[in-house]
Amino acid sequence: MDMIKDNKARLSGLEQLHALIAANIPPPINKTMNFTLTEFEEGRAVFEGNPDQSVYNPIGAVHGGYAATLLDTACGCAVHSTLTADQGYTTLELKVAYHRPLTDASGPVRAEGNIVSIGRRTGFAEARLTDRNGKVCATATSTLLIFPLDSAG
Repeated sequence: MDMIKDNKARLSGLEQLHALIAANIPPPINKTMNFTLTEFEEGRAVFEGNPDQSVYNPIGAVHGGYAATLLDTACGCAVHSTLTADQGYTTLELKVAYHRPLTDASGPVRAEGNIVSIGRRTGFAEARLTDRNGKVCATATSTLLIFPLDSAG
């Protein structure tokens, strides 16, 4: 991760994603939540995960935060893939709709994020989370702030 971090200022968003995959260095959230970046291109990112009982809520289903995290990550990386080397982003708003519950039998699940529109200061993205049978489990829309990175940081 340090190699990518050290070169971050010199890589576009798409190049950063390529470098992470090539170096087999997933961000820490991927390990925590058991998901992986599987596909990406400019304006699109796909993550796959296998929810297990470690992400269950007290009522015996996968916590909604698992789906929200996957959807937020897919939306964010779709925007990230379009950024220049001197730009960063952060989520301003995430709206999630839950269509069906997830369990440890739902996986692998797939979150696909796509850009709806992007400007100089904001990006708008949407994502769908589907289960192993291709059924929609959750959807999201996201507004992301795009900002210049500090050259000293």
